[in-house]
Amino acid sequence: MFSIGCHLSVSKGMYRMGQDALSIGATTFQFFTRNPRGGSAREIDPDDFAALRTLMTENGFAPVIAHAPYTLNPCARDERLREFACETMCDDLKRLSLLPDALYNFHPGSHVGQGVQEGIALTAALLRRVLETEPETMILLETMSGRGSEIGGRFEEIRDIL
Repeated sequence: MFSIGCHLSVSKGMYRMGQDALSIGATTFQFFTRNPRGGSAREIDPDDFAALRTLMTENGFAPVIAHAPYTLNPCARDERLREFACETMCDDLKRLSLLPDALYNFHPGSHVGQGVQEGIALTAALLRRVLETEPETMILLETMSGRGSEIGGRFEEIRDIL
């Protein structure tokens, strides 16, 4: 089955995103789990998630993709920023347990002068911590353009993280 969708806003709720997808003929969509340039997230509304699940089942949706905010930097030099990334990812994955079959997408981040190998090691360490929580949601590691100190611009870097 061929599925097509777009990026939709969560600002009006989960069910509304499903309705918006249907209105344009989409059978999947992507959304940010929280403010893409910050850290704030909507209050969890289990009924809203349930309504979206029903709409998706009734309309043969493919799995949706939840995108972590751009502010996450799993390989930041500052330990507090790495901790923020871990806490945010764990919270996002807890929320996504209300949406079975969803996929969770994040970027490896930027080593900010620490070097590629250190960036890879820090990103892998954070991913191990997150996976220890045994999330129900599949986690996707998205490539980066590779400019500046970004990690993940080469498939070899993604391989080394994994």
